[in-house]
Amino acid sequence: MITAIREVRRAKGLTLEDVARRCAPPTTAQTIGRLETGMRTVSVGWLNRIAAALGVTAADLVKLPARAGIDVAAVLDAGGAHAPKRPSALTPPSPAAGSVAVLIVAGVGDYRAGDELWCETLAPEAYAGALNRDVLVPRPAGRFLFGRLIGREKGRLQVLPLGAGTRQQVVADPPWIARAARLIRAL
Repeated sequence: MITAIREVRRAKGLTLEDVARRCAPPTTAQTIGRLETGMRTVSVGWLNRIAAALGVTAADLVKLPARAGIDVAAVLDAGGAHAPKRPSALTPPSPAAGSVAVLIVAGVGDYRAGDELWCETLAPEAYAGALNRDVLVPRPAGRFLFGRLIGREKGRLQVLPLGAGTRQQVVADPPWIARAARLIRAL
């Protein structure tokens, strides 16, 4: 794990000895030095102790590897493709916490075989934000219903499954639903 212990310690104007004394229980400056240089593995326990000593959260001490961006080569508008006015890059998507995916194995509705659909899970109080959107709804016995959320009334959801000639289905009080958020399609 790559940490920012040294950077945070220096930014706060503290010495290794200062941090060691502030740890609960106190430790040695040598131990703090080994942890911040990577000579000793930083466990979650140590990370929490040092964060408390520095007055920051443990997340502030963790460095995540940089995600590479994709250079924008052209901008497409009604006039066609042209070079961007200034260099820029797009960051590839990453799923949000609580996301679930739906893998499309056969074409149905607007979806094609091979599509991946990333969905955001929603708690019951947020269901209104999914009206007129495609949703995944859990059913009893490990089954699911997927379709367009067309209505909500007193804890009951009305979902129109994808495909021609389908009838709306009503699901009472599902514990969560997942709203379609991102379609990943290979070209």
